[in-house]
Amino acid sequence: MCGRFALTATPDQTAAFLGLAEVEQFPARYNIAPTQPVLMAISGPPRAPGSNLPDRRPMLVRWGLIPAWVKDVSEFPLLFNARSEGVIEKASFKAAIRHRRTLVPASGFYEWRQARPGEAGGRKGQPYWIRPRHGGLVAFAGLVETYAEPGGSEMDTGAILTVAANSDIAHIHDRMPVVIAPEDFARWLDCRGLEPRDVADLLRPAQRDFFEAIPVSDLVNKVANTGPEIQEKGEIGPEPEKVKRRKPDADDSQMTLF
Repeated sequence: MCGRFALTATPDQTAAFLGLAEVEQFPARYNIAPTQPVLMAISGPPRAPGSNLPDRRPMLVRWGLIPAWVKDVSEFPLLFNARSEGVIEKASFKAAIRHRRTLVPASGFYEWRQARPGEAGGRKGQPYWIRPRHGGLVAFAGLVETYAEPGGSEMDTGAILTVAANSDIAHIHDRMPVVIAPEDFARWLDCRGLEPRDVADLLRPAQRDFFEAIPVSDLVNKVANTGPEIQEKGEIGPEPEKVKRRKPDADDSQMTLF
């Protein structure tokens, strides 16, 4: 699962990483959540002769894919992730996986380890900031679908593909986003020459030790918290012991039947 991530690199760094001519200026984003706009790269028309850049273009996409055939958005679930297993056959994703594969640049993502009995953290549990061990950017496998709203306007929507977690992440969560290595960018984005089955081998967990997981405070739980402090190391402390309420005049030394 990937329900929050961050992109804190500069536009120039992001453009160079993805092989784009340029990326519009944007501020560092530390807590990107579903339904918000996210940056993706998609294959575009061939560039002019002599250009040394790939035929890719950036696009802003609403995070939460809506298939073209959906009639009532209010009754359709928010598809911000797509399980890579069987994605080729899934009605919601089969058109996008064939025609509109994308790259989603990120500095890392957040995941929550479910709280154990007696442990603090509430329903979500302990949050972790998960980033490339050697720093820099990472590209998640993404999908895009253009949805035509009833009023006639169009909206680009997208999802991030996930896969079973590797050993670095499995103790936190059983899923992780699919990572596309730079040497595989062209293959993944080539929807004109390669069918989904031709790139299915890319839908695999990241190599062991690629990521490092850093426990952080529960500031990241709130979408309104968008500053760098949410990535600072800090574990949620244990819950205070609950004090048993005593009946008036109770004597702990005596045994009771009830």
